[in-house]
Formats: sequence, structure tokens, C-alpha cells
Amino acid sequence: MFNFVGTPVELKELESYERDGKRFYLVDDNLEYRSVTTVTSIRSKKSIAEWRKRVGEEVANATSARASRRGTTLHAIIESYLKNELQKINEDPLPTTLFKICKSTLDRINNIHALEAPLYSHYLRLAGRVDCICEFDGILSIVDFKSATKVKEEEWIENYFVQETAYAAMYYEITGIKVEQIVTIIATEDGECQVFIKRDLDKYFSLLKEYIKEFEDANTHE
Repeated sequence: MFNFVGTPVELKELESYERDGKRFYLVDDNLEYRSVTTVTSIRSKKSIAEWRKRVGEEVANATSARASRRGTTLHAIIESYLKNELQKINEDPLPTTLFKICKSTLDRINNIHALEAPLYSHYLRLAGRVDCICEFDGILSIVDFKSATKVKEEEWIENYFVQETAYAAMYYEITGIKVEQIVTIIATEDGECQVFIKRDLDKYFSLLKEYIKEFEDANTHE
């Protein structure tokens, strides 16, 4: 059984919406912040556009839709499991298999602060939803759950670490609680569960500020 410790302050729900292909969150009545995911995808936009051109729009759309369904269903299964609610899995066999691949890694989680929780930062002017804030191997962590077709090289997923660091900064700003590490769990169709643990958050916070500037510069010149 997973233990829930909760948060010292309530994490208020945020309305989100799309505008001009970018996601925003309404933090207050007249205050909207950009999605951290939108900002941290800035460096991958060119490679994604090249991939779509190479494979064609039809294949790209089908591949993206499949990945989205796989990820959404896997997240739902993991959330149910961590809430101690998982009774029987009657889902698409692919995400069910991916859950089984990463289950032993999920069992390293406990003392959960929040699941699928809204966060924001007035300092960063960003907002988003964090997968999990918990202790991983006994250390307070931001944990992100991913799925992939193939095993990923670490240099391909810098934006994951930057995004997770943004959530750590947001949680500290809201609660005063310092997150010690970020953890990325990737269940792959290759049958592997990749686990990336990073504790040098200052490095990724500096990168986050670079990402924000690149995003702002790109959108200023659109």
C-alpha cells in the first residue's frame, strides 16, 4: 500500500486551454501562464518538423495519435495503482504490458505528496501538471512517467529533466518544500524500464531559463 502525506497547502485546480497551438493555464482571473511543456519543447520543434516531413503527415499523425493513446492510458493505470485502487486491468494490452514492465520501479515510490497535480510559478511565469511528487528510494522527488517505442538515449531527453526541474521550482515556491531529485521513468516497447535520476537541479534550472529565453525570442519574431 502506498502512503499519502499530502501537501501543506491546497494545490488549486487550474483551467487550461489552447491558443495558436500553445497551451496556457489561467492562474487567476486575469493572469495566464504558459505551459511548461510548451516552453520546454522549443528545442525539439525543428527535429519534429523534419521527421513529419520525412515520413509524411498521414504517418506522422497516426504515430503521434498512437503514442498519445499509449501514454494517456499508461498514466491512468499508474495513477490508479499509486492510489491503491487498481483491482483488475481491462485496458489496451500495450499500456498494460508497459505497466507490468515498470511496476517494480513504481514500487520504489512512497509517501506521496501529490499525483497529477497543478503547479505554477509567478517567478517563472509558467504552469503545468506534475505526474507525481513523492519519495523515490526515500528521497523527495519529482517523478515523471513516460512511455516510448524504443529505449531513449539520455541526450535526447534533456527537455524532460528541464521540465521536471521546473515542477520542483514551482513546488518549492508554493509550499517552501525543497525537492531533492528528479526521476524519469520510461517504459519502452523494447521491454525495458529506463530510470534516470538527477540531483544537480541547479544545472537544469539554468537550462530552464535558457529554454524560456529561446521560447520568448522565437515567439517575439513570429
